[in-house]
Amino acid sequence: MKAKSQLHGLPSYKPGKPIEEVKRELGLAKVVKLASNENPYGASPNAAKAIQEAATQTAVYPDGYAAVIREKVAAKIGVNENQLVFGNGSDEVIQFLCRAFLCPETNTVTADPTFSQYKLNATIEGAEVREVPSVNGVHDLDAMLEAIDDNTRIVWVCNPNNPSGTYVDERAFVSFLERVPSHVLVVSDEAYYEYVTVEDYPETLPLLEKYDNLMVLRTFSKAYGLAALRIGYGVANPSLISLIDPVRPPFNNTTFAHVAAVAALEDDAFISSCVEKNTEALKQFEQFCKQHALNYYPSQTNFILIDFNRPGDEIFDFLLKKGFIVRSGQALGFPTCVRISVGTEEENKELFTVLEEMLTSKPVGQ
Repeated sequence: MKAKSQLHGLPSYKPGKPIEEVKRELGLAKVVKLASNENPYGASPNAAKAIQEAATQTAVYPDGYAAVIREKVAAKIGVNENQLVFGNGSDEVIQFLCRAFLCPETNTVTADPTFSQYKLNATIEGAEVREVPSVNGVHDLDAMLEAIDDNTRIVWVCNPNNPSGTYVDERAFVSFLERVPSHVLVVSDEAYYEYVTVEDYPETLPLLEKYDNLMVLRTFSKAYGLAALRIGYGVANPSLISLIDPVRPPFNNTTFAHVAAVAALEDDAFISSCVEKNTEALKQFEQFCKQHALNYYPSQTNFILIDFNRPGDEIFDFLLKKGFIVRSGQALGFPTCVRISVGTEEENKELFTVLEEMLTSKPVGQ
């Protein structure tokens, strides 16, 4: 059998190790997963109640139009219902866009390092991927603009950026939008939008009225705590939504995802509490880094990228043996860094104790 040539040697996505697998492998009674940027406080209790109430509907296909969650999201963020497309996580919307716009004769522009799914899906479609090095973890939008040509179809702005946690401010983003050719789709991937606290972060939804070539991506996987249910969405001009919607598989979201997302969206108090705790925890991580002279990337997300000035895989292995699953920066484009998801107050304190032990003992790996 012959598959697409571009699939040969293409790496599969490697998520953080499952907790139960680590317990078995290392004989640990307790393992804390701080690798996948999940909400350590879970989801609104209302989401679980909504799933329980929908449990009798398993024999019926979900609403392929996502009518109820579409109505709720549109009202929540202030757009029209025909400006939305829903995906099995915002990852699937990325896949929609690549399938709709990219082919071997085209190219796409991304920052480097950034979220891996832009490059992966573009490569599968046979498109050229133009990766533009970031500056201190922040997208170099001027250089990305220079990489655009007549064959460019999509440029990706991961904002805040994964894995650095940094962000592009409003002035820079709007200036970039004004200069991007109209034939190029600009995707603002805002998976961590709810966690942002800075005042100069771009409010992109109002920009949709002026820029037909802009799409905003958001998700219920992070702050809303619904990662297991896989639901995210894209917001754009109605004509763009209607263009890519035929690519969307029928019934691509489950009924459970729909009802849980509706319930989670309505619980503002839960989200506010999670964001407040996350902001305070990030300050503690930053203070820890300053106390130990560790460089870090200022984060507007629920994770922090710390430079330990030694191979990230070594830090990963050390922490894994202590019962903490994190992400090594060596696979993320930051070879001496580790990306750590913010945990609960108790989890963070336990991690700091282990890191303190590591930093004050002999070098990792010796």
